[in-house]
Amino acid sequence: MSSTDMSAGIERHGDPAPLTRMFGWATLGALAAFMISNVLNVGFGYPPPQAILSGDAGALIPVLIYAVCIAAGIAYAVMNSSNALRWDADRIHRFNVYLVRAFYFGILFVGLADIIVSFFRVENVFDLFFDRQTVLTFQRPDFVGLWIHLPLVILGFVVALFSRSLGFPWLALLIIIAELGIVITRFVFSYEQAFMGDLVRYWYSALFLLASAYTLYEEGHVRVDILYAGLSMRKKGLFNAWGVILLGMPTAWTVLAVGFAGPQSIINSPVMNFEITQTGGIGMYVKYQMAAFLGIFGLTMLIQFVAMLFDSVADWRGEPGHREFDGAAH
Repeated sequence: MSSTDMSAGIERHGDPAPLTRMFGWATLGALAAFMISNVLNVGFGYPPPQAILSGDAGALIPVLIYAVCIAAGIAYAVMNSSNALRWDADRIHRFNVYLVRAFYFGILFVGLADIIVSFFRVENVFDLFFDRQTVLTFQRPDFVGLWIHLPLVILGFVVALFSRSLGFPWLALLIIIAELGIVITRFVFSYEQAFMGDLVRYWYSALFLLASAYTLYEEGHVRVDILYAGLSMRKKGLFNAWGVILLGMPTAWTVLAVGFAGPQSIINSPVMNFEITQTGGIGMYVKYQMAAFLGIFGLTMLIQFVAMLFDSVADWRGEPGHREFDGAAH
């Protein structure tokens, strides 16, 4: 007997799919362990888990974290073996949407706040209200990052709990407004500063990298289609499932592995050093976050690939609830 989540219209219970669900949830467990291990490595000096092969006893803790997280994922799949694949896919997707929504709000708040701080810093407005020592503090990227950016990112996660809008159309509109502002101030008032272009690049990169996972969910990515369109639903599911395993997941893991490969990697190093552009104090202090966008891209894409795997296997098995991409389902 199956129960249905009336809010989503998806049956909670269905035919068992133990191997698929254990693989998917173990992947999510490994992802959690990877992120925790990266924090321990970069923030606290713990060696990476592969250092256990060279006899480094300190690597035992990251190895145990991997073992616990992967085992927890498998245990969840086993203990909830009656859950339908589409039910799990929907829950994973909803969590991923929350992550993307939270980062969107954080980036929105940081962009608005940082351009104000940049304007005050460039035009010496801070000198009107603070002493020289405090003014110099606002020129330090670590101060701006820790005491202005970080609280706003946390606020974004809080706001995302109460909002159901992803906000991509609004972010695109804000990019247009920011670009229009550059045109007006340049040609009407003969005024332009580096931070104005920085805001456009900051939001523009966020729009593309953060929206990628949701675009995958909506089948919005470009597909080089030779045979796929003419296949049945079940064959499409089979192709998509193997595509996720052989192409999608390895690509996401590669982005994460390269980006978070130690303290000097292309993501960890800029974030830990609050890296800014070569324009220095006349630009926005958000370059380090733009490096982090690559990590968010890999993270959210991998999570969405797990949800896509579950949905694809459900299609291959001919289970009910197949989602059409015009919003209809049958």
